[in-house]
Amino acid sequence: MGIKLAIGGKGGVGKTTVTSLLARCIAHIDPNNRVIAIDADPVANLAAALGIPEEPPITPVSELSDLIAERTGAKPGTMGGFFTLNPKVDDIPERFSMERDGVKLLVMGTVKKGGSGCICPESTILKALMNHLVLNRKDIVIMDMEAGVEHLGRATSGSVDALLAVVNPGKRSRVAAEKIRQLGQDIGIKRIMVLGNRVRNIEDEKMIRESLSDFEIIGCLPEFDEVAEADRRGIRPFDDISTMPEEIRQLAAKLLTLG
Repeated sequence: MGIKLAIGGKGGVGKTTVTSLLARCIAHIDPNNRVIAIDADPVANLAAALGIPEEPPITPVSELSDLIAERTGAKPGTMGGFFTLNPKVDDIPERFSMERDGVKLLVMGTVKKGGSGCICPESTILKALMNHLVLNRKDIVIMDMEAGVEHLGRATSGSVDALLAVVNPGKRSRVAAEKIRQLGQDIGIKRIMVLGNRVRNIEDEKMIRESLSDFEIIGCLPEFDEVAEADRRGIRPFDDISTMPEEIRQLAAKLLTLG
């Protein structure tokens, strides 16, 4: 089975950029690596980070109303009643993903009614799809999560190789990392690691390592000027894969050993 990696972090830490760079790098390391990148953040922008066109707009799986009704037997937006709890989802990754440079992107979307824990057709589809991706696929699956891990449940958590909490230097990194660790532990993810991002100097790295000394820290990435410049220009950073920084390559290689 390929590795299954969830990446979490509060807004603004560079989580989505890290996810996209790792997905592209892992696909490039070995063309045989089948990589699926999952955008499970309500503010979906992983497509842009991967350089995948968003025109026409990508419809999240949670908003595929006809498909959800067909597979569950219930109209999206309804709660209660009877509908299928184990819908067919194995064809969704191929039918509704977009691909570039060996990375397939699936945008999950969110359930807009009833809260993240509601029992409704949309949440049933999302949970079944996540179970399928983590438990039944041989692909390498990299999930861009929000600060929480709402799309993951106890059925899948045991097969997630690691939850990677992305943090920036600063006192608030401790709070964010603690929250992500607690959420991960609550659903049974066994390995929770920290990645420092936008580290400008040795003092920044020291701050992260000392304030999070009881975490497994997989590494620290510097602040890349290319990322800020690409954001200003509205393009993906390191468009030419040969210019990918060595720090990203080393991190990708390290993560591939987790499986």
